[in-house]
Amino acid sequence: MHISLLQMKVPELRKWYLLVALVFFFLTACADTSVESTQSSQQNEATPTSIPTTTQIVLPEPTATNTPQPSRTPTQGISADQRISLMAVGDMMFGRTIGELIQAEGPLAPFLYTFETLSTADIAVGNLECPISTRGTPEEKTYVFRAPPGAGEALALAGFDLVSLANNHALDYGPLALEDTMKVLDKHKILYIGAGMDEDAAYAPVFLEVDGLSLAFLAFADIPPAEYDYRSWEAGPDKPGIAWAHKQRIQDGVRAAKAQADVVIVLVHNGYEIVQKVSAIQQEIAHLAIESGASLVIGSHPHVLQRIEPYQDGIIFYSMGNFVFDNFLFPPNYSAILSVELSPNGVESYEMIDVIVQLNGVPQIMPYDLE
Repeated sequence: MHISLLQMKVPELRKWYLLVALVFFFLTACADTSVESTQSSQQNEATPTSIPTTTQIVLPEPTATNTPQPSRTPTQGISADQRISLMAVGDMMFGRTIGELIQAEGPLAPFLYTFETLSTADIAVGNLECPISTRGTPEEKTYVFRAPPGAGEALALAGFDLVSLANNHALDYGPLALEDTMKVLDKHKILYIGAGMDEDAAYAPVFLEVDGLSLAFLAFADIPPAEYDYRSWEAGPDKPGIAWAHKQRIQDGVRAAKAQADVVIVLVHNGYEIVQKVSAIQQEIAHLAIESGASLVIGSHPHVLQRIEPYQDGIIFYSMGNFVFDNFLFPPNYSAILSVELSPNGVESYEMIDVIVQLNGVPQIMPYDLE
């Protein structure tokens, strides 16, 4: 299996490679190019650095994958030794440099070095940290992102089956761009959770059936207070928006999903940016999700990897950091792909596949065997 080839065989090479990579990325940060930003300031946002010029690349043809089909009903009579694979990544932002790369080099460009690995999973999920649209009006906040329509094809070619929209950039260009995002994802048969045109859609779980195993996915956002009021983005009865991580919503949503699915997976967008320590509210929300019946909690938003915690009958990955995101240096550009083996009992095993995110935002798996 492809994943096994990525396991470290020579620890010394791993340390050597990381050191060389970090020195290289530090030197490239000296390139003198400008980065688009707005005039206001926002607490806890990372400061962008310069972007190196992207070199011309020739893209290989992606391998064909079998896309799991969504299901709204639980599966009966599942074998106890059944196993399926899930891969999860952190924040994916397809604006700025990545958007230009997609338009110049084609939709596979952001995943040139990772699509073969991602495509081996039965299910691939991640956090979509931007709208995909050409419409809308930018919000008055420090960082507003918007991706070109090709970002939807990029996700499909990389093998993604589901993305979370419960984050602090889903409505950067308002409800029109959010609606366009969902239409693009629908076009490419990519499921989404955590946002919708009203609260019923935003809080609704998505059920996915793979080889007889039924999974339920939910997503919630809990962005710490800043100069911008992200609570105003919460979906309402007749209002587009995101699902907010109210404790009762989490508890009720997970319990209801567990009653209809074999395994429940919760994606949460919270914590503090560029902070590797897990906050008290991150832990409280994740524990509540597990206590309510979830087997797996996957976090995003801090832009850095955070710790892993086995808890009761589940496991928590508090932050998967960045995956496709430009303008970051170490530690945010050191990331991973989470590979999980699931069964009717929940998480059977997991592996973290080390990734370096280049300054232009393109992730690359770290080779451990340089022969």
